[in-house]
Amino acid sequence: MNTDHISDKTMEANCKVNDEICLPDSFSPRVVIIGGGFAGLALVEGLKMKDVQVVLIDRNNFHQFQPLFYQVATSGLEPDSIVFPFRKQIKGYKNVSFRLAEVEEIKCASNIVITDKGSLSYDYLVLATGTKTNFFGMEHVERNGLGMKSIRDSLNIRHMMLQNLEQATITCDDEERDALTNFVIVGGGPAGVEMAGALAEFCKYILPKDYPEYPHTIMNIYLVEASGELLATMSDKASAKTLKYLKDLNVQVLMKESVSDYNGSVVRTNTGRTILAKNLIWTAGVTGQLPKGINKESIIRGNRLTTDQYLKVKGYNNVYAIGDIAGIIAKDSPQGHPQVAQVAIQQGSHLSKILLNTMAGKPSKHFEYKDKGALATVGKRRAVADLGKLKFAGYFAWLLWSIVHLMSISGFRNKILVGLNWAVSYFSYEKSNRVIIRNFKPGRFANMPSKSTDIKETSSKPKINA
Repeated sequence: MNTDHISDKTMEANCKVNDEICLPDSFSPRVVIIGGGFAGLALVEGLKMKDVQVVLIDRNNFHQFQPLFYQVATSGLEPDSIVFPFRKQIKGYKNVSFRLAEVEEIKCASNIVITDKGSLSYDYLVLATGTKTNFFGMEHVERNGLGMKSIRDSLNIRHMMLQNLEQATITCDDEERDALTNFVIVGGGPAGVEMAGALAEFCKYILPKDYPEYPHTIMNIYLVEASGELLATMSDKASAKTLKYLKDLNVQVLMKESVSDYNGSVVRTNTGRTILAKNLIWTAGVTGQLPKGINKESIIRGNRLTTDQYLKVKGYNNVYAIGDIAGIIAKDSPQGHPQVAQVAIQQGSHLSKILLNTMAGKPSKHFEYKDKGALATVGKRRAVADLGKLKFAGYFAWLLWSIVHLMSISGFRNKILVGLNWAVSYFSYEKSNRVIIRNFKPGRFANMPSKSTDIKETSSKPKINA
């Protein structure tokens, strides 16, 4: 009789009865990390092979390289090029375990995390849960538009775009064709700017080859930004150069304008402008993702957790926060640090030292963010760079952007795949296979506007009315 088999079954049964997540036996302090983004993985790297039991929990079994979501959305890369399995990442880390689960609640008084797969206890808890798209309470926009905060969002955007382009070749209704081939991107930060640039190049180089039925001029791209500048966290030079690059790519940039409503076919702005579009991509804001159980006193603007300079959440002794969810309110960061990958990586790495020192009874240095600069690309061979006092744009900035992002991707195979894709695209302007794997069915309201109202109002060229 195979006693090992019985032992495994008994263990599984006990786990279900006790509603506990099974973990290896360990006498070391247990650090539970919720979230495997840049911050969470940087912390894992800092604690690997140390005298501590590390448990990484995530709702996905892979890490996502968020800076390149827009390339998946526009068929520039395949999704498996920018995701990397956690178990492959931690292979060989004997003190690190991964558990696929979604955290539902934290019981800080008893040091317990409750998930949809069971519960587990901790000695130290680290929240690295990141952010989700913030639609600022606009229900119609949230239901009918698409955010870009996950690989699934990127694939939804890709399928929406391709399905609408295919439908545009079928319909004989000019107004319907206009709506199907118009794209509205909301938000002039790096994600919005890079998405607009990639779509503009798709329109210029791919559309004429794939869809000879109509000219590439039929595809209009609008970038809507509520403030008076693009890339607000970068320099004025970078903002101005980005605006020029987008205009060169025929992107219509609407400054000091914000979306007020969207019903799936017509975009309305605060100035009364209406735009026919069945493609709306929202990159205008994020809000923190928090499980239940955190005191309201610890939550600040943007649904972030306020921490001290040692990354400890206000009001708790053994709960920490890192990455986009963390807000260190200090003289040099009155609004918290920027919600970017470099901050997350540095915080994760620094917290590993704090935790190890705490366990050893040693003092720690407080966290200090070292700004290594900012980069943003606007299509091929166009990018802007702010590196301290050095600010430049153009081909060299784009080359630097490419190298930095390529080196930051997890996994040697993924680096090769992305590098090869970029090389092919550089010389041929070709993109990945533009296939529709599954039907995307966006949320739509039953009472759509008739052609006698909004659609009729916006049917003539140009397709945008003040």
